[in-house]
Amino acid sequence: MRRSNSDKRRGGGGGGDREMTKASYSSSSKDHQELAVSSADDDETSFMSRGAGFSGPLEMSKNNHNSKNNNDDDDDDAYVEVTLDIHDDTVAVHSVQATTTGNEDPELALLTKKTLHDINKSSKSSSFGSSRFRTASSRVITHVSQELKRLASNSKRSSSTTASRRFNRNKSAAAHALKGLKFIAAKTGGATASAAWSAVEKRFDQLTANSDGLLHSSLFGECIGMNKESKEFAGELFRALARRRNISGEYINKAQLQEFWEQVADESFDSRLQTFFDMVDRDADGRITEEEVREIISLSASANKLSNIQKQSEEYAAMIMEELDPENAGYIMVHNLEMLLLQAPNQSVRVTDSRILSQMLSQKLKPTQESNALTRWWERTRYSLMDNWQRVWVMMLWLGIVSGLFTYKFIQYKNNEAAFEVMGYCVCIAKGGAETLKFNMALILLPVCRNTITWLRNKTKLGVVVPFDDNLNFHKVIAAAIVVGVGLHAGAHLTCDFPRILDASEDKYELIEPYFGEEQPESYWWFVKGVEGVTGIIMVVLMAIAFTLATPWFRRNKLNLPKFLKRLTGFNAFWYSHHLFVIVYTLLIVHGIYLYLTKTWYQKTTWMYLAVPVCLYACERLIRALRSSIKAVKILKVAVYPGNVLAIHMTKPQGFKYKSGQYMFVNCAAVSPFEWHPFSITSAPGDDYLSVHIRTLGDWTRQLKTVFSEICQPPTGGKSGLLRADIQVGGNNNPSFPKILIDGAFGAPAQDYKKYDVVLLVGLGIGATPMVSIVKDIINNMKAEENRSNNPSSSSVFRTQKAYYYWVTREQGSFEWFKGILNEVAEMDERGLIELHNYCTSVYEEGDARSALIAMLQSLHHAKSGVDVVSGTRVKSHFAKPNWRQVYKRIALQHPNSRVGVFYCGAPALTKELKQLASDFSHKTSTKFEFHKENF
Repeated sequence: MRRSNSDKRRGGGGGGDREMTKASYSSSSKDHQELAVSSADDDETSFMSRGAGFSGPLEMSKNNHNSKNNNDDDDDDAYVEVTLDIHDDTVAVHSVQATTTGNEDPELALLTKKTLHDINKSSKSSSFGSSRFRTASSRVITHVSQELKRLASNSKRSSSTTASRRFNRNKSAAAHALKGLKFIAAKTGGATASAAWSAVEKRFDQLTANSDGLLHSSLFGECIGMNKESKEFAGELFRALARRRNISGEYINKAQLQEFWEQVADESFDSRLQTFFDMVDRDADGRITEEEVREIISLSASANKLSNIQKQSEEYAAMIMEELDPENAGYIMVHNLEMLLLQAPNQSVRVTDSRILSQMLSQKLKPTQESNALTRWWERTRYSLMDNWQRVWVMMLWLGIVSGLFTYKFIQYKNNEAAFEVMGYCVCIAKGGAETLKFNMALILLPVCRNTITWLRNKTKLGVVVPFDDNLNFHKVIAAAIVVGVGLHAGAHLTCDFPRILDASEDKYELIEPYFGEEQPESYWWFVKGVEGVTGIIMVVLMAIAFTLATPWFRRNKLNLPKFLKRLTGFNAFWYSHHLFVIVYTLLIVHGIYLYLTKTWYQKTTWMYLAVPVCLYACERLIRALRSSIKAVKILKVAVYPGNVLAIHMTKPQGFKYKSGQYMFVNCAAVSPFEWHPFSITSAPGDDYLSVHIRTLGDWTRQLKTVFSEICQPPTGGKSGLLRADIQVGGNNNPSFPKILIDGAFGAPAQDYKKYDVVLLVGLGIGATPMVSIVKDIINNMKAEENRSNNPSSSSVFRTQKAYYYWVTREQGSFEWFKGILNEVAEMDERGLIELHNYCTSVYEEGDARSALIAMLQSLHHAKSGVDVVSGTRVKSHFAKPNWRQVYKRIALQHPNSRVGVFYCGAPALTKELKQLASDFSHKTSTKFEFHKENF
């Protein structure tokens, strides 16, 4: 067998992360055999496509004896295209059809050659990869040759169309269909079969302990391992299995359960197809009517929490019947359903996605356990320093200053003979702690001076060395240091200094008489009643309240407190308690004036520490008050969306400038005249309006939604939202909206996306808001680039060349929030600059029988109308959660030697995984991922 002169590689595809692998062959009488393979599976040594086989168009001469004499002009007649499925040591024919060399895709041919070159190159450099490749190749060559020879004689007697039909039912297509018909998530084949049944049997014994060994249909799903949300689906599966065995009751015994289990766990395509057909065919007449299709659509939608599909089940049932029943017979049969399942997704195979490269990368990323503990520690330390050098130098500088101040005061009072003689090292510790307190009480204000930080980010280069994204984290670290300082200062005074003064002899007291007066104090009350004591105690109490209510347990209502104490938790409690700082700083200045051991004014340095930070912060608050009143906004549109989300569109104040990814503060006097809350801006800088999307998560947002909902009405004219209100230009009946004040915009991590050629944008739920602004900004820049191409004098260049947008949400209704934006991107992005991925986690993963019909419906509807049934947009949705390692791997393969900015906004749970993956791939590949987390 020899490879033909013109390698052909046409687009094929597999489901999920499986790609079609293709190679070209021609048959001859020579003994020499050669096999070209373009990719390999990530985890297996066998060559696979569409989940089970290795398949591709192979060119085969119809006339083996005269293959050498064929002219180029006769290529179209001399060759047929054969697709084979190769799995381990078996070969099956996928299809046979006529091939036309004139239709060869030159790009794919070039990619094939490049892939083969990469394989050969890697084989030379890796003995493991080379031996693995040769072993797999030699195992299948013999079968390929035999199958081609057998097919050569068959192809002479049948047309390519007939052959294609004959071999349509093949391993790879069936494997793809199998992937979409799993009734249970756990693998049940091989050695795990007995263990899986043992677990089911154990649950059966527990569930039937009080029912004489009989299991009710309502407990069937729980017994076989389905979750509670699938109870209705499991009930329908139970009835389908019972009908097949003529069981009419609602109870089954263990033997019958084992029969049910064996059918559900059967991994053969025919068995799963029949089970699914029986579920749909409720009257067991062997035919599926439109009403039965509608019922199973409604059932699947309910199991996957897709309320919109459930409402439109009748429309979608009609569409399926139109597709599978073109003759209007009124029903479909099992082979119609089989045809729908056997349709594999049509995705082109790219070299950068090929399995051999993916496999090589996987091997490179396998964690290697270093035997030397010291080497392991050094590697971890080195990687940590590489990833966090900005934080490290800032923390080292801060710790150095704090340590220096503590040491300075410690030595100063150790050299104060009078005080040290009476109070010893206690006074040194107390004064050292006090000095760190003064510094940290001044420094803690700077991270929350948002206007200053935004100016430094936008107008200076300090962002290269200073991690401005960590401003709030640094604020919390300083707060912890203040707690330590208070403990040292107050603890040393109360437990050591004051008792020593009270117990001092007359001779020793004379040494400190200038500080404490002629009469020696007789009790603690003397210290408490003074200005120093009163101010100190009040400050400690107020700071304890503010610090406690700022912890995540109180701020996010994580504690299960009695109802009357609930008002002490939540954002409002945090917000108002933090404003106690005004009293605290006033008392701190007073406390710093009335000192026991310092009488000279210039040695009373508290006010010196606080002067600049306090003035700066006061100016920031004054700017907010002035800016929000001067730059007034008018509300243009309000909409209430599913998922308790309120969208507000307002006019853009004159001179209001911002960057995508930034946020602003919003105030609504109708809810509270004092509260300001931060929200990401969802409009783009190029838009002529401002917009925010606010999810109801607390008291303030709940009241805000209530205030605006009272003004809104159900939408008309196909407009989005559950409720909405729009300002009509020149209209007389425009709604009267509450007054909104805004302040901003302020810097955020996502605003730096333009520094990267490639960006990965990840949003969870409402965390998609800053990412939406970035996507819109990219679209606007695309328009500007087109205009600049017609105006060469323009020098502005947009750096970002590729964006990957991943939005993960639990609810189908969430897609309505940004439906218009997603459609606009899908329509305008002709160059493929933005890759959109929507994930709905309420839908069971692709491959689960509970979502099988949804997947079929999705493919049909998208092919017909270009609209996704899950999201209602032009962007096709994925089911369940993304495989983030595969996401990173794919980007690393497609963008070698690039810097990728990863921007995440959402719940903290995913932060650790995304950050760790960014570190792993940065250290193990040539692609450098830089992770940025939005404070959420």
